[in-house]
Amino acid sequence: MLALAIPVLGICYGMQWITHTLGGKVEKAERREYGRAQLSVDDSKEPSGSDLFTGVPASLRVWNSHGDHVRTLPDGFRTVGRTENAIAAVENPDKKIYAVEFHPEVNHTERGTELLRNFLFRVCKAEPKWSGAAFIEETTAAIRQRVGNKWAICGLSGGVDSTVAAVLVHRAMGARLTNIFVNTGMLRKNEFEQTLEMLRDRLKLHVIGVDASKRFLAQLKGVTDPEEKRKRIGREFIAVFAEEAQKLQAGEAHGEIRYLVQGTLYPDVIESVSVKGPSATIKTHHNVGGLPEKMPFALIEPLRDIFKDEVRRIGKELGLPEEILVKHPFPGPGLAVRVIGEITRPHLVTLQEADAIVVEEIRRAGLYAKVWQAFAVLLPVRSVGVMGDGRTYGLTVAVRVVESDDAMTADWVRLPGEVLERISTRIVNEVAGVTRVVYDISSKPPSTIEWE
Repeated sequence: MLALAIPVLGICYGMQWITHTLGGKVEKAERREYGRAQLSVDDSKEPSGSDLFTGVPASLRVWNSHGDHVRTLPDGFRTVGRTENAIAAVENPDKKIYAVEFHPEVNHTERGTELLRNFLFRVCKAEPKWSGAAFIEETTAAIRQRVGNKWAICGLSGGVDSTVAAVLVHRAMGARLTNIFVNTGMLRKNEFEQTLEMLRDRLKLHVIGVDASKRFLAQLKGVTDPEEKRKRIGREFIAVFAEEAQKLQAGEAHGEIRYLVQGTLYPDVIESVSVKGPSATIKTHHNVGGLPEKMPFALIEPLRDIFKDEVRRIGKELGLPEEILVKHPFPGPGLAVRVIGEITRPHLVTLQEADAIVVEEIRRAGLYAKVWQAFAVLLPVRSVGVMGDGRTYGLTVAVRVVESDDAMTADWVRLPGEVLERISTRIVNEVAGVTRVVYDISSKPPSTIEWE
């Protein structure tokens, strides 16, 4: 029997693990549940009701991600929620073990935050003491204690994660932190120059810009496997950082660089590192799983245990401008995971032009701050078309626009038809070689937000 000293909440596969471990039965489902489902709360067997569902309506829209179902409960457990196809919530109040088959932590589950609050404050009797200000104070103190009088560099991309990490560590280390912004050749259109200007002029950070586009493209020549792309890019980043650190340390007034700062978030860790249980490595995030085993730096990842919405709250507390706080996430490997198949310079240019149009039109429609990500993907697919009086055999661009809170789950955005029309018309007319535009209407799960 599993011995527990504190209350436990199992989420999704956690429910299956708890059920199996305590003597219940879990089987492969005839009908999998990915995406939306309707939950019916059923706590009629207990007059006092379920602490987990206190104050929550009897019917909720929830977000699923599982292919196995709980068939038989362990002794002492009762069902408190069901979907059309599965047992969706169970509990053993005496042992303070609760489990749900869906994801209460994501925006797509109605009243999910209330379920988590019920668990924390009704079941666990926790006190709501966390705040952005307290996080900043505790984190900067911990960094100072760890690094002592050593120096560090920060892999800065200009996105909200790395920028918040850089500003946070700068508070702890001051001039002993140098930020390095690398042009891999796989950034968005004009992003290298614009980001450097913002980081230096607006945030007053010490930033070195390194144009390493040729060497990154050379590393990716002939590579088509997504995981291999990520790993090669991760290794090349470390090589660039090591070279720049050597240059800095050659200066008379510069100390030894022992640390590398990165804006790794908790979702990056979850998707990059497989842990015990049924979860697998979904993709290697080069901040986490794509780095070489031996590195010349120890890592400082001050945001590693939090989610994007919390990062934005901390950024606001740090005084970052709104344009950074609402900036859409951009993958560490950049456009390498949005050009499907082999990376070539012409394909990157094509994608940069198409991607710029997508972002421009999303901004024009007043939607940029309302969606999680909006971008283009270049597919290794050519299709027959007609332009003027001639037959064409052009490239295909996929447009992806999603809503999310933390990238762990996402749903596609129902864009107005006129916005999609403008995007498609502009890409076909303005981007040479593209003759077809498609819109991705896949949710996560089962699809990831990025295509690779």
